[in-house]
Amino acid sequence: MEFDVVIVGAGPAGLAAACQLALLNQQETEQPISICVVEKGAEVGAHILSGALFETSALDELFPDWPAMGAPVTTCVTDDQLHFLTTKYNHVVVPRVLTPKPLHNNQENYIISLANLCRWLATQAEQLGVEIFPGFAASSINYDDSGAVTGINTSDMGLDKTGQTKANFEAGIELKARYTIFAEGARGHLGKQLIQRFQLDAGKQPQHYALGLKEIWQRPESTDTEEKTGQVIHNIGWPLSESNTSGGGFLYHMENNQIAVGLIVDLNYSNPHLNPFEEFQRFKHHPSIARHLDGCQRIAYGARSLAKGGLHSLPKQQFPGGLLIGCDAGTLDGAKIKGCHTAMKSGMLAAKAIFQQCQSGHSHNEADYQSLFEASWLYDELDQARNFHAAVHQYGNVLGGALNVIEHNLWVPILKSATPWQIINPTADHLCLKEVSECEPMTYHKPDGILSFDKPSSVYLSGTQHRENQPCHLVLADNTIPIEQHLARFDEPSQRYCPAGVYEVITVEQQKTLQINAANCLHCKACDIKDPSQNIRWQPPEGGGGPNYQNM
Repeated sequence: MEFDVVIVGAGPAGLAAACQLALLNQQETEQPISICVVEKGAEVGAHILSGALFETSALDELFPDWPAMGAPVTTCVTDDQLHFLTTKYNHVVVPRVLTPKPLHNNQENYIISLANLCRWLATQAEQLGVEIFPGFAASSINYDDSGAVTGINTSDMGLDKTGQTKANFEAGIELKARYTIFAEGARGHLGKQLIQRFQLDAGKQPQHYALGLKEIWQRPESTDTEEKTGQVIHNIGWPLSESNTSGGGFLYHMENNQIAVGLIVDLNYSNPHLNPFEEFQRFKHHPSIARHLDGCQRIAYGARSLAKGGLHSLPKQQFPGGLLIGCDAGTLDGAKIKGCHTAMKSGMLAAKAIFQQCQSGHSHNEADYQSLFEASWLYDELDQARNFHAAVHQYGNVLGGALNVIEHNLWVPILKSATPWQIINPTADHLCLKEVSECEPMTYHKPDGILSFDKPSSVYLSGTQHRENQPCHLVLADNTIPIEQHLARFDEPSQRYCPAGVYEVITVEQQKTLQINAANCLHCKACDIKDPSQNIRWQPPEGGGGPNYQNM
């Protein structure tokens, strides 16, 4: 199948690119541009997970009449607090004057379900003539003789565990394109290949990541429902402070009597005993969090990695025949802890760059994204936020936080420019693990089934499904490394950093082996990121497999 533009991924970046390109396309009647979006989830939104606090700046540009158009962006922030959890029992409310300004939220920001926003954007795109194909995973990239990208192939369907065809076999489809936009989200498997092939990250610090774990809880009907809706609470400190790990928690009162609660764990942590899922269970027991969940019922769970290296880690986003956008490149604004509006703006800039290139009549040359990017508010925002997470990584929550207050509450507002200094974090996340002999063991209590839960029951709430009889999509470069090297040095950390219980060390005939329960996979990509030998490669399973998030 041939299109002018193929977009890989129906997240905020990919769908914003599709909508913007279709809107520009309406201006051109002689040579309309054909646009296709492929999405590995069973439906648009099925694999979308975010906090999500939403800034409407990009949406305002894309669809100025979005309130009248029925966009699912309705719950304004009414109360905004930052809590420093000093111990497992105590906390202090950080004064607003000591909170970095990018973390301030007001009634111009909203609490949303990003999955629902993506479903709405998909509807707008289809009404504008975009073809969207959910349930099709992009498995490989095609190139011409000059090395330019010419499109992608979707994965074969109906293979058994050994790679042999089953009765329901359907071969993948080649999607040819003048330009291909890659918008797979953080740590996209094709994005990795493009960065390496075209050396897009030359001269950049390594990309840095965090693992976000999130649950939605249903509140009972109560008299304070309207009073609570719109409340935003961010947290730093305990429990991650006990292991000198950076990150933090959030709790948002959503519409429909629901609460979003989550923990973000930076994946540069050093103690191999640390278990992000269990840290999340501990976090919910803190009195400042537990009081909000009292009497509520947990109804959803999910996890996803996010790219948070910022401008210092942002690779070149254009290359012959295509563009790398949104979280696939790493456009999240770390200072605001928001990536939805920046991903959308990245997609919109990509659409404009490709439209200009198509109008010029050239194919497979580089669309000039960089010039548009550097002239946009997106570049300015990422430039001002470029030191935020590196400061915390290098100097800790207190000193790093103080430096961020100086930057964003004093320097930027007074001088109206980014600071002249650069804070670099040059060590890749997978190189940060210490060996078990250097670290204190960490003990986690059995879940109580009220606030804390186990992984199997959590994965069940994610709606995750994969056909059992298909090739394993979690590939080990060397099957011997987990047991012969990692077990002694790191107690095989995949048992703990995976938030879905995919990896287990079991004993078979008195021999230890690593068992991979691929059917549990949430597609969070933590294993691809954190494995200390970079021995695990995540690749997409059959299209349609994975989580089935409804309101995340």
